[in-house]
Amino acid sequence: MTELSGSDPLEALARLPEMAHPTVSPDGESVAFYYNGTGRNELHVLDVETGECERWSDGEVPRNNRWPVAWAADGERVFFHRDEDGDEQNDVYAIDATGATEPVFESAGQASLQDVGEDGETLLVGSNEDGQMNLYRRDLSAGETTKLTDYDRAVRAGHLSPDCERVAYATNEADDLTNEDVYVADADGSNPRNLDVGATGAEVLPVDWGPEGDRLLIADNTEDLGRCGIYDLDADAVEWYGDLEREESPRCFLPDGERFVATRMREATTVPVVYDAATGECREFDLPDGVASFGWTSERVIDEDRVLVSYTTPTRRTELLDYDLATDEYERCFDREYGPFSREDFADAEYFTFESDGVPETPARAVDLDPYETLDIGALLYDSGERPSPLVVNPHGGPRAADRKSFDYRTQFLVHRGFSVLQVNYRGSTGRGRAFVESIYDDWGGAEQGDIATAVEHVLDDREWLDGDRVVVYGGSYGGYSAYWQAVQYPDLYAGAAASVGLTDLEDMYENTMPHFRTALLETNLGTPETNPDLYRERSPVEHAQNLSAPLLMTHGVNDRRVPVSQARIFRETLLDLGYEEGEDGDFEYHELGEEGHGSSDIDQKIRSLELLDGFLDRRIDPPAAQADDD
Repeated sequence: MTELSGSDPLEALARLPEMAHPTVSPDGESVAFYYNGTGRNELHVLDVETGECERWSDGEVPRNNRWPVAWAADGERVFFHRDEDGDEQNDVYAIDATGATEPVFESAGQASLQDVGEDGETLLVGSNEDGQMNLYRRDLSAGETTKLTDYDRAVRAGHLSPDCERVAYATNEADDLTNEDVYVADADGSNPRNLDVGATGAEVLPVDWGPEGDRLLIADNTEDLGRCGIYDLDADAVEWYGDLEREESPRCFLPDGERFVATRMREATTVPVVYDAATGECREFDLPDGVASFGWTSERVIDEDRVLVSYTTPTRRTELLDYDLATDEYERCFDREYGPFSREDFADAEYFTFESDGVPETPARAVDLDPYETLDIGALLYDSGERPSPLVVNPHGGPRAADRKSFDYRTQFLVHRGFSVLQVNYRGSTGRGRAFVESIYDDWGGAEQGDIATAVEHVLDDREWLDGDRVVVYGGSYGGYSAYWQAVQYPDLYAGAAASVGLTDLEDMYENTMPHFRTALLETNLGTPETNPDLYRERSPVEHAQNLSAPLLMTHGVNDRRVPVSQARIFRETLLDLGYEEGEDGDFEYHELGEEGHGSSDIDQKIRSLELLDGFLDRRIDPPAAQADDD
């Protein structure tokens, strides 16, 4: 990365404005999205034809852009999720072009807007105010709320039919915790019907209603790799699409109802495709390799043949593309800011694979494991250009997620500071099918953590320019768990560890996280503390804190409701009880971040988090860029 005279690269990178959750208005003429070009996250609305952008909010929306936005049916207002300082205990609010806001759905827990009815009167909202995440119907005119479902396990992927007379959703009533089925019920929640699509143990989700309300676009992983299907509600039959050679995920019908768009996984890239529902013919969008997406619960249809696509690469910040399916041509409809940087200043990613049996050569200090099935594991490596180069190992969160070839300011900052960066799509990651995801069930902290350590050994052996004495593991959320676990399970590999909002005590996590995270995340992967008490203890980093031998940085938001701050506090107190010393000159450093939950996109908070990481690396690892600055 080019040195920037007169600029602080840390602040310059953290201040690059972020765009999030673009969604097209019902008439296709405008796009609403979050953008923090003013220094604070605000709601903006873009005119698709002219490119003119107007800011609607002035501090009324959350500082964090984690949760999506949605248009009202008349296009006059935008709905958004509002919480308190990142605690994710959302209520749903509406805002109009004048900045006037009002609450439209309030609950005692977390609310998640699932769908907006075409009738202009109905909202479908998920809420855990009664304990588990279930669906509620909100009548905007009457100001009345009706609870539609009452399941013991979380309900998600709620969709209203075009006439608002029915609702589709996914939940699990089977004994198999990995199972998920599609249900269709009347608008008041009565007469729920399991469509019985897919095998028991597979996951089937509704994605979109056909324009006539007689078909459902569904996602299914019965055959291992994800596939797209259209369920005919009159015929009670499903038509499947694709060749099952790559993981695919459906996104939405096009207005004619005869085509739908989807995404296809290919190594570390995501390719958008369009299917002809009648013939099954599939065509990829004509875009360079990168990561293209249609967003989370976002509307992306502009007109009969045009869709809005988000597109990024490691060196290209996320762009909005107006893609014409009739001509396979596209226009950029929102220019991204690069501040003092150019694209040439950013490091690209090399994708490679290696074999892993989940048991690295490095001795395990906490739990001895036997070899697992040998798998090809994918990874990304960003070369800092320094020789020799220290290495930051950056496991992704989830664990049900994956690293892709997309732009990330943290990665680019680390590369600028002289660290090469390794990201590993360990077993349990997405994009490789159901068996790959489920391979860590009942083994959390086992083979997937061995894959990460094996990846480190592989690149140190294969790239002699990497400095094996200066390897740091750094991650957030499940990546934070990985940082803790790598530090106590494979301490011989690392000269330092940095964990953000990470898990340390799995039983405490089970007791204190939100109910839908408890069932969907912990019970699926680990069972319960009652059924698997030994596993909960064995795979908790705090149980092996005495193995910590490298400096550790711990950061955690005090308002985190996904991974409560008790996780960091328990690990800290255990270290102190074991005689470890806290402080910049001690064995570990500890920071609780106020007004913040499970991470943040707020620029000031991004700068603060990067400064904590940068200071830790400077003190503990002495990267080449810091040496050059000192000289």
